[in-house]
Amino acid sequence: MSFFSVNNISIATIANAAEITALLNLAYRGEASRTGWTTEANIIAGDQRTTINEVEDLMRKQGSTFLIYSNDKIEGCVNLQQQDRKLYLGMLSVHPQLQSSGIGKKLLAASVELALAKECSSIYMMVIDVRDELISWYKRHGYVDTGIRQPFEEDNVSGTHLQPLQFMVLEKQLIL
Repeated sequence: MSFFSVNNISIATIANAAEITALLNLAYRGEASRTGWTTEANIIAGDQRTTINEVEDLMRKQGSTFLIYSNDKIEGCVNLQQQDRKLYLGMLSVHPQLQSSGIGKKLLAASVELALAKECSSIYMMVIDVRDELISWYKRHGYVDTGIRQPFEEDNVSGTHLQPLQFMVLEKQLIL
């Protein structure tokens, strides 16, 4: 029996790292990502969002968990990192052809379940501030703009910025 109320969601293992990496790159970068509404291809050039080494390192990091949504193959994922009584949410991704099917909402709900199980008081994330449609989606799911902005610097891995970018920090308070 799964801990999560959605049966298709489970905790990833290191054996899932290659498939997660492929999904993250497909959902965020390159021409294939343009079939979904969450692409960053119009603001960041390149085909790579992350590497298998980065995903494996996150999987090994203390307090870090990848949740996956799968039906024979991984269709969605999210990385959650506990930081004191807050949970950082990153790399939320759904296969571009399955976006708008509810998988992202299910992963968000499972993230809340995990946060509550870990007695976290909130979940926060960083979203590129020019991604208005995505920011609006998160706001509809209870996340608010904290007013905090962080620089988004190129890292020689995740693509070339086509315009100046920064992160907006969004946060959702949880009731324990």
